[in-house]
Amino acid sequence: IEYARNVLGWSKANSEEIDPKTEHPVVVFMPEILKSHMGGTMRLGSRKTIFKDENSKAALLYSRISSDKHFVMERHRHRYEVNPKHVPLLTEAGLKFVGQDETGTRQEILEIDDHPFFLGVQYHPEMKSRPLRPSAPFVGFMLASSGLYQQWVDGQFE
Repeated sequence: IEYARNVLGWSKANSEEIDPKTEHPVVVFMPEILKSHMGGTMRLGSRKTIFKDENSKAALLYSRISSDKHFVMERHRHRYEVNPKHVPLLTEAGLKFVGQDETGTRQEILEIDDHPFFLGVQYHPEMKSRPLRPSAPFVGFMLASSGLYQQWVDGQFE
């Protein structure tokens, strides 16, 4: 939403959850989920996310931390998603969707190239993360926030 507001110039961009009448619904209710029945209608459980760019930060992190080179299985718990109608414009503006579901329609992982470490995920990596085996996005965030991400990428330490 923030990217659409500041990069695409859509000052009124929002989520349908917050503003159902927004002129730029960047986040929408998943079409297969019934709005009239909220109980038991979420996208739940472990789902496959396929890396569309094997040179992405996400693919690199998962391949070195968990040996997942082409996809990752992560837990989901949501009713909303990035609006598929806006994906081409967001991509053209520099937001990279580097992980998708098996159908290629749901955007699961996004990155921004010209940012030191911008990695967003639709799933919940905290659900599989453990104190001595943290999830790849958390490892990447800690490396980047400590100024060590590029050294790790370059193989200067494990």
